[in-house]
Amino acid sequence: MINKKVICIVLGLMCFALTLGICIQIKTVKNSNSTIGNNYEENNLRAEVLKYKEKYDNKYKDLENAEKVLEKERQNSTKNNSELEKKEEEIVTGNKILGLTEVSGPGVIIKLTDSKLDSSTVLNPSTLLVHDVDLLEVINELKNAGAEAISINEQRLVPTTSISCGGNIIDINGEKVGAPFEIKAIGLPEQLAGLSRQGGYLEILKSASVGVELKKYNSIVIPKYTGVTTYQYIKVINE
Repeated sequence: MINKKVICIVLGLMCFALTLGICIQIKTVKNSNSTIGNNYEENNLRAEVLKYKEKYDNKYKDLENAEKVLEKERQNSTKNNSELEKKEEEIVTGNKILGLTEVSGPGVIIKLTDSKLDSSTVLNPSTLLVHDVDLLEVINELKNAGAEAISINEQRLVPTTSISCGGNIIDINGEKVGAPFEIKAIGLPEQLAGLSRQGGYLEILKSASVGVELKKYNSIVIPKYTGVTTYQYIKVINE
């Protein structure tokens, strides 16, 4: 009788162990299939994004080539015509002001980076990060110092540019931009470098342990605005 009980217990334990092993194996296979499925979907999504990016890049190159051809044709058509040459100069000047052309000149480059301090060492970890308001303050100071053209991480600032917080990143011209932030500004370098003055906003950022670097350059290239600007409500008042 005792032997039968022992045999039953042993068989019961063996069945339990076998059942447990089967359950673990099934769960492992499911997790494996789920991981494979997720990786497959991610790879497909990544491939689709790259495909559309390539299409966008190709279309943008076509647009740039078309603009160059148009510019050349416009210049040829204005030759030997003083009135048209004047109009052409006005168009070129207007495009510079509106940020629709790539420009170069002397100026400064400011780099802002999130603090490297441990967030647990401060009461408000948010103060260690570069925010949209920080960029806006620096941009305003650059404008007050006479900056004629400004870009942030190769995004040209134009009259319709918006700078807003979007979680861990910042939206500029509708594009998602993350730290570190490289701000280029064309203008008189000595005057623009005044942003490092005592009491200026760059000093405030430094005091918050945010990384700040400002350098003067004899020549800086700032890209043109590549977005689409539409005006629905403003109208030109004819004299």
